Amino acid sequence: MSELAITPSVAIPIQLVWFVATVLFVTGLRKLSIPAKARGGIWLAGVGMLLVISSMLFHPGLNSNFMLIAIALVSGGLLSVAHARRVDMSNTPQMIALYNSLGGLAAACVATLVLLHASEHTSAVKSLAVLGVAIGCVAFAGSLLAFLRLHGKFTKHDGFAKKQVAYLANGALVLLLGLIMATSATAHPGLLAVFVILAMSFGVMITMPTSAADMPVLVSFYNALTGLAVAFDGFIIANPAMIVAGTLVFAAGSLLTRLMARSVNRRLSEIMYSGFGLSSSFVAVQSSTDHINTIDARDAAVGMAYARRVEIVPGYGMATAQAQHKLRELTQLLDERGVETGFAIHPVAGRMPGHMNVLLAEAGVPYEKIRDLGEINAEFSDVDVVLVVGANDIVNLAARTDPESPLFGMPVLDIDKAKRVIVLKRGDGAGYAGVENSFFSQPVTRVLLGDAKDSVQDLITSIKGMD
Repeated sequence: MSELAITPSVAIPIQLVWFVATVLFVTGLRKLSIPAKARGGIWLAGVGMLLVISSMLFHPGLNSNFMLIAIALVSGGLLSVAHARRVDMSNTPQMIALYNSLGGLAAACVATLVLLHASEHTSAVKSLAVLGVAIGCVAFAGSLLAFLRLHGKFTKHDGFAKKQVAYLANGALVLLLGLIMATSATAHPGLLAVFVILAMSFGVMITMPTSAADMPVLVSFYNALTGLAVAFDGFIIANPAMIVAGTLVFAAGSLLTRLMARSVNRRLSEIMYSGFGLSSSFVAVQSSTDHINTIDARDAAVGMAYARRVEIVPGYGMATAQAQHKLRELTQLLDERGVETGFAIHPVAGRMPGHMNVLLAEAGVPYEKIRDLGEINAEFSDVDVVLVVGANDIVNLAARTDPESPLFGMPVLDIDKAKRVIVLKRGDGAGYAGVENSFFSQPVTRVLLGDAKDSVQDLITSIKGMD
């Protein structure tokens, strides 16, 4: 299993296919860094994966299982296409977490087969298999729980007393059992089962106490782990394409995790061990939106239509309302009136890295109109109107001013420096982290209550009525 037992006449074409697939993976990943080329990058990577899967069908050892493989490929493909077509953009983070959990499970299963035939493999191969099982199981269980939490099926749990001790004990047992299996000359199915359960429980322990506001960072971390497990599997079965694909995912996921953690001014260890939790005592003293200043769509539209510069700050509320297309139409109307428009994006806006960028790109917003936190914060003092669409945590000034707030220390968009702020808000609920935003009740702020999509349509209608 550690080597491809294929004849030279078959090996050379297969290796050529792997080389082409590797080039497609690298090129596709490079294109993903450019929003205008991201769709093409996805297609290239998808074609590369299809080539790798197809090439493995020519392996002589798979002839007897060809029908099972065909059934798995067809059923899995049809199910994934049907599921992906039903998922709207607001639920994309949940879909990513779910599919990443399946990737981790698949990687763990490949490595598990090696450990079930331990007598046929060297210690080096078994060591890689142990790592593949452990990392794959952590990614599977953690991503699956993240999916349930993002989907609202499971709420944050602060765990239990001495939870750090439990983490360390669980991790120590995983290491001990892994060492035993890596150095054992025979297979130990019972020991392997316990090892798998402990590895999965470690993933659950990491995810359970993590705050919802930290979930995008954690999903990115699990994505990197899945890539690492796939790379180990590639070494085990001597598949260069898997090694390259897994390494690319691991490297990109690790870098993204680091950038995401830095964007909220937190260390990954804090996210994994302590969470971002909100105590009940803090919730009890929050009442900042009791006296908000409201505005109607007509007045808000007038203020925007006669402004020199308008910046839009989208949040998850925009995704749930599917308001991105209406916002694009609104900015086009303002542009026609000579108003300078743009979008200010926080790195953790939404439920996954780049969530807002994806939604805006879907709506056809030019990339040059999208600015990230590092670019736009210095310019808010030059903005006449900031339109906040379904965002709370990323503009919550308590992150700068209130040491008692669980958001304290997280970089936020400095919308308070703008001349005027209009907030589109559906109700009086708190943000994703459960923290109210006192800035929404400040004199400079006006709140337009209602569904974001309907509110933006009202703004559009009012502006068109001015002509």
